Amino acid sequence: MKFFVDTADVDAIRELHALGMVDGVTTNPSLILKSGRDILEVTREICSFVEGPVSAEVVALTADEMIAEGRKLAEIAPNIAVKVPLTWDGLKTCKVLSDEGKMVNVTLCFSANQALIAAKAGATFISPFIGRLDDINLDGLELISDIRQVYDNYGFDTQILAASIRTANHVTQCALIGADVMTAPPAVIKGLANHVLTDKGLEQFMKDWAKTGQKII
Repeated sequence: MKFFVDTADVDAIRELHALGMVDGVTTNPSLILKSGRDILEVTREICSFVEGPVSAEVVALTADEMIAEGRKLAEIAPNIAVKVPLTWDGLKTCKVLSDEGKMVNVTLCFSANQALIAAKAGATFISPFIGRLDDINLDGLELISDIRQVYDNYGFDTQILAASIRTANHVTQCALIGADVMTAPPAVIKGLANHVLTDKGLEQFMKDWAKTGQKII
């Protein structure tokens, strides 16, 4: 499973990139706001060192305006994935941009039917939101499983990009289900290394090592 980092914080991306943990990056208007930077400037900087897809989101609501914004964003770098909402106008935009050879990430997906029509419109990625479904007492992971089955049934090339990931369990289950990609904040990705038994075992090793009175260097 590929790891995308869900942030516009360049320093955080660089840290994970150095460890081989960055197969791509996803951003959205909220993350751009949090970064405090110009969308074109920060996206260009991210693309300068991240080789994989970098999602940059349109903010218009009509197809014509989305298409214009998408083309502008795609000029930043060849690895831009234009991010559009799963609305009818977003699907129109997806079709036009994908036909032009641009990568398109269709976001805010909350049903298998939405994922199906996004794939038919030529989406490169579909972004189902796990955490937001969990917030309203629906099973976000069940949606990932449903989309996987639908896509496998008909051989769609659209990649499942599991989004709104908030816990280590979300990552594990998405990998077991067969999501192609997951995107998560840096803190969630770094947290995958944590386990209470690892900490406990290391603590015991350090105590025993101290008793030997030895040094390696």
